[in-house]
Amino acid sequence: MDYMNGPGRHHLFVPGPVNIPEQVIRAMNRNNEDYRSPAIPALTKTLLEDVKKIFKTTSGTPFMFPTTGTGAWESALTNTLSPGDRIVSFLIGQFSLLWIDQQKRLNFNVDVVESEWGQGANLQVLASKLSQDQNHTIKAICIVHNETATGVTNDISAVRTILDHYKHPALLLVDGVSSICALDFRMDEWGVDVALTGSQKALSLPTGLGIVCASPKALEATKTSKSLKVFFDWNDYLKFYKLGTYWPYTPSIQLLYGLRAALDLIFEEGLDNVIARHARLGKATRLAVEAWGLKNCTQKEEWISNTVTAVVVPPNIDSTEIVKRAWKRYNLSLGLGLNKVAGKVFRIGHLGNLNELQLLGCLAGVEMILKDVGYPIVLGSGVAAASTYLQHHIPLIPSRI
Repeated sequence: MDYMNGPGRHHLFVPGPVNIPEQVIRAMNRNNEDYRSPAIPALTKTLLEDVKKIFKTTSGTPFMFPTTGTGAWESALTNTLSPGDRIVSFLIGQFSLLWIDQQKRLNFNVDVVESEWGQGANLQVLASKLSQDQNHTIKAICIVHNETATGVTNDISAVRTILDHYKHPALLLVDGVSSICALDFRMDEWGVDVALTGSQKALSLPTGLGIVCASPKALEATKTSKSLKVFFDWNDYLKFYKLGTYWPYTPSIQLLYGLRAALDLIFEEGLDNVIARHARLGKATRLAVEAWGLKNCTQKEEWISNTVTAVVVPPNIDSTEIVKRAWKRYNLSLGLGLNKVAGKVFRIGHLGNLNELQLLGCLAGVEMILKDVGYPIVLGSGVAAASTYLQHHIPLIPSRI
């Protein structure tokens, strides 16, 4: 059925899909084109060059698939590994769980390291496994950089340090779906072999582009990979890269123009400024949660996420009701609690093309909803805490100085 629009603008604060900038919407508002004409290869060439910047790599090779993050996962696995290969994979929330499920269904030998939801990856267990793996049976380490189900961010540089300490050759595969372009990510510096992201998160595009970046070591691994792959085969792309036409099949023309506009906005603001903005939004949200007397699902400061905050509700409140009421009464979309934390948390997404005043509107809405469901909140408490912090930390808009 069709739902009637609410007055004013819908407030989208789930951790993806996120708000799309007007400039991006206008860039995508165009007819189809012949992707074999000179225009699309010329556009694609600039996109491939610029996409490397958001991964902070000079040596990586990017691939852009008309797919979601799930397809990007499959591409990363099937191009570098063979069925039966041993993978160490960290289970810390719903999205790492889904990736592990995919790994098992692709017939890899998955060695799961599970943490309590709200905790980060147990790197001590990883160190133990690597120290015992004298024959290098572990072929890859798979880790989600930012787990949106619980608002947990993992330390990827620490994973690389452990791998280097044991001189272990395992590939490092990183899900950066909800981190790249919002959190600090350094592919080359951290020795990441395959990194991936999705267009609907911090890039602030519609869903439909899975972007993968492969290190030279990962490209070398394709030569021995025996996994079946067709749609996601990197080698098909590489052939067309050499030809200068870039696409082995029809790309999403509109999304490519949207990506061009999205990257231009990010570079205009400055990638480091974008990351700093997300840090402000995350800090402000956490201060609001604290002022409400509620707790963050993330259990330690070292794991906090600057793209999503999972808020734990008291046992007498069903967080699902909070999300329903937000949509029905206040035209506000919040994230549901998923799987093990269903009914226990609601999630505030604060990533993508988003500013501080938008966030304050969301926090005001959450306060009214909490009052509605019977939580003893002082209206304005969280907004005051967040705005007091933001008023001292919002810089001038770079393009307007």
